[in-house]
Amino acid sequence: MQSALELRNKLKSIDHKSYPAYKDLRGQYDFKDYVLSIDHVQGDPFAAPSRLSVRVKGEKAGFLPAFYDTHAKRITLQDHLTRLFAKEISSGSFQAKGSGKSGLLGVSRCGQQVLERTALKVEKGNITLRFEAGFPANGRTINARELEKMLFDILPICVRKSLYYSQIDQNKLKQAICLCEDQQYIREKLPELSLCAFIADGSILPRESGISERPMKGAVPFQSPESLKITLDLPRRGKVTGMGIPRGITLFVGGGYHGKSTILQALQNGVYNHIGGDGRELVITDDSAVKLRAEDGRSIKSVDISPFISNLPNKKDTAHFSTEDASGSTSQAANLMEGVEAGSSLFLIDEDTSATNFMIRDQLMQEVISAGEEPITPFICRVKSLYQDLGISSVIVAGSSGSYFHVADTVIQMKEYVPFDITQKAKKAAEIYPAMNGKEDHFPPYISERCPLPDMGLKKEDRIKIKAMGTSELMLSKESVELRYLEQLKDQEQTAALAWILKFAECKLMDGKKNLKQIGMFLEKQMDRDGLESLFERGDVSAALARPRKQEIMACINRYRKLHFSH
Repeated sequence: MQSALELRNKLKSIDHKSYPAYKDLRGQYDFKDYVLSIDHVQGDPFAAPSRLSVRVKGEKAGFLPAFYDTHAKRITLQDHLTRLFAKEISSGSFQAKGSGKSGLLGVSRCGQQVLERTALKVEKGNITLRFEAGFPANGRTINARELEKMLFDILPICVRKSLYYSQIDQNKLKQAICLCEDQQYIREKLPELSLCAFIADGSILPRESGISERPMKGAVPFQSPESLKITLDLPRRGKVTGMGIPRGITLFVGGGYHGKSTILQALQNGVYNHIGGDGRELVITDDSAVKLRAEDGRSIKSVDISPFISNLPNKKDTAHFSTEDASGSTSQAANLMEGVEAGSSLFLIDEDTSATNFMIRDQLMQEVISAGEEPITPFICRVKSLYQDLGISSVIVAGSSGSYFHVADTVIQMKEYVPFDITQKAKKAAEIYPAMNGKEDHFPPYISERCPLPDMGLKKEDRIKIKAMGTSELMLSKESVELRYLEQLKDQEQTAALAWILKFAECKLMDGKKNLKQIGMFLEKQMDRDGLESLFERGDVSAALARPRKQEIMACINRYRKLHFSH
């Protein structure tokens, strides 16, 4: 390891040279309180920024083990410190001048969710921070004096104010850790209480706008109906009341613009912890929950959708169903069966984004079109056995069809963003209408194991290009993977991570022997044990990746059009 003085001397020696001379700076430098590592140097001032990292030993950082002695608290600490560093470094970015990205200083931009990121890792108290820097140049001529300003004047202040316990606002960190402990307590209590979700009284569910995750000012605070109200004694906040959504089948109904979709969005985001002030801090959902919807045009590869669609007129095999251009009903059936494969125990469904013929067939349609002429067994005929036989609950938002009153265990009406338990009223009203009966009492047998084959073309490529486009799409080599309908994907860094994970799975795990369940479990266990960065070669580790859930990982793999299976 070299000293900080040696780095300063190197900078002086390459000043005014051509840009490639910056590559001589790669290596580690001892700044006494921390080690600065220049890991990757950009090719020119207009290319992707250089990658740097800072390592602070635990005894110098000074964070007590109580802040990171559980997985959840460690992720919260990492998130909190990343936010602190991002705030400090934003004021230092572009203070150094030059061409292109000269002077840029950047780190992950954290949203409302608390996510595990490669930007910062705490391990036994030691801190590793990864960030980006645009090495300054005039044209393509090195301006080393400006880089010296970045590394010796700006960066040390940012590190000192964000990575040392003695220098930060300790109360805010303690508040974040306390909130995490309460969130984790609720999450662990859900199965014990036979609940699939909890929404605390006083929560603010509406968002500022359709493009903002921030809470809406002046929104109606959530208030649980008495019949569903429970009290939890949280380890930090003490007694908190709220609505417990029981396992089984829960139906949200009500007029348009009264809050049905808003509550479903809060539940689908409740698989993640949220920061203080978000309004949804104590909206906690079964963390395996999957939002189901129709997805016209998606690729489906060898999925058993026969529990819902069979006896197609073209004799197409629905036990190994494949298509490059799925319809609304086939896509929603595939999404559901893939959710079962991914280990979900809760499905979240909005009538507005579902295929009508997948969800229901009314009595008149059944009389005109006989069962033998209709290949679709609608979801309403399977939703009970889905819970009774597979243990998978459903939360459904419906605004136009009352047929689900017959099968729902709980019916909640949203009226001006306030929930009312109308289960008895709905059941009584439904008595005079015929119920839709399923074909079978039990959920039918289905093929649960699919073993993906390796993409040999991908394995032969020396350098596989990877690109993420927001949360809607990723590129692996020349193949696009559409993700826009994975509504629980919240951050572009999760999309970027999915691209790397898909590459890893294709190149290292898919062999025609391991099934998708095993691949998903392997990835999850390795990330739990060694972190997201353990899936990449050392030189590949980006400063801007966020961990996706197993459900989104498997959904991404399922949408890869070059996916093939052995039968």
